[in-house]
Amino acid sequence: MEGTAGMKGGGLKRQVVSRFIVVVLLTLLLVETLLVLAVRQYYYSSVETVLEKHASVSLSFYSKYTSLFYTTFKQNLNDMIVKFAHESAELEIIDKEGNVLMTSSGFVPGSEVRKTSDVRHAVNGESGTWIGHHPVTGEKVMAVSTPIAYNGQTLAVLRYVTSLAEVDRVLLRLLLLSIGMGLIVLVVVFLVSLSFAGSLVKPIKRITAASAEMARGRFDVRVDESERNEIGELAKTLNFMASEIVRSEGLKSDFISSISHEIRTPLSSIKGWSETIVTGDMQDEQETRQGLGIISRETDRLIGLVEELLDFSRLDQKRIALDMRSVPIVAVLEEVVLQLRSKADKKKLLVLPPAGLGDELRGVAVAGDPNRLKQVLLNLVDNAIKFSRVSGTITLAIERAGLEAVVSVADNGIGIDPEQLPRIEAKFYQVNPLAEGTGLGLSICREIVSLHGGRLEFASEPGQGTTVTLALPLYVPPVVESAGAGAVE
Repeated sequence: MEGTAGMKGGGLKRQVVSRFIVVVLLTLLLVETLLVLAVRQYYYSSVETVLEKHASVSLSFYSKYTSLFYTTFKQNLNDMIVKFAHESAELEIIDKEGNVLMTSSGFVPGSEVRKTSDVRHAVNGESGTWIGHHPVTGEKVMAVSTPIAYNGQTLAVLRYVTSLAEVDRVLLRLLLLSIGMGLIVLVVVFLVSLSFAGSLVKPIKRITAASAEMARGRFDVRVDESERNEIGELAKTLNFMASEIVRSEGLKSDFISSISHEIRTPLSSIKGWSETIVTGDMQDEQETRQGLGIISRETDRLIGLVEELLDFSRLDQKRIALDMRSVPIVAVLEEVVLQLRSKADKKKLLVLPPAGLGDELRGVAVAGDPNRLKQVLLNLVDNAIKFSRVSGTITLAIERAGLEAVVSVADNGIGIDPEQLPRIEAKFYQVNPLAEGTGLGLSICREIVSLHGGRLEFASEPGQGTTVTLALPLYVPPVVESAGAGAVE
């Protein structure tokens, strides 16, 4: 498990670093490409502008004297070369057929024919620029051609050719510099991304290690929750899950212990009395009746435990069905008191029935399943009896509040501690682990009341007693339309 966690951590770290590097590398390539292209365009445009301006100035000067030299144009080529030359460019004078008449480098006139795009544009009366390789030296050059025109006719072409070798060397140095800076940026990003990836992977490794320990059953392990991000939230969730598992395991252990005790006690009584009856001569009718009575009661107790577990299972799986009808809640409450009277008498408890019940309250009906509501009230009153002191008092009350019937069961018993009160409806929870019961009663009651659309509330003070309030919606008779109402057309 740890080796797997390490590989996963390393894989995540590599992914974070590699993605950082890829993003930054692509960004640098884009920026550097745009930068080199922009600088190249700037330098080339500057060279082109210088040559075009020089040609323009030369032509302005020539236009003043062209009428004098027109008849003897070819005889004045040397003079034109001298006057129109540029210190960093070779000057070529080309006729409109593309033949080189003379160059500032000394080539024999007519020795070369130019067919480049700049010359073609100039012959057609427009200035043109061409970038390519010199036919003799092979170096990269730029040529700017301008027409020499008279009365709208192109006489010849001034063509300035300059080397771009120095410009390209400057561009190359700039490119190498930008690549060097890019490499430095990549190294810095690599180091930063390593640190960042490590800050991500370390807490994940800790969480993975803690999860592995929890998978082995060590739920006391906890993860550092100090990270103020999603990882911190994950750590809190994992710690909460572990706490809940520990709590659930404790509840399960308590439940198993409790249910084992609950089942063992009646089984012991049943077994003991059955053996007594079987091994005896059965002549003592009173003893036999007493034994059979105990066996019957303990059997009912076992059936009750099984029914409680089945109810819990059905409610937990949402498989319980209610037989909803009008239920006279006062009659159900009185039936519950009568059923538990003997149990209350054993503890000398005074059970006060709902006081001041007039016909109005006796006619109060709620919408519900009578058997399930009786089950809830039996559990509430039985709990009040169980946790009341000897010779105590249990007060039952009922009132109508709006669209609800409110039943309260109050005792002056031992009460419940404030820290225990929010958990008394939890599954398998018992205020007193040594007391009888499975810890499912109130949990089942809560589910049943919820299915009825009601609510169950608890108020208690240690040493003063507990009050349980049950609120249920009143029964509303269905509206039956008269036969004549449907006949209206």
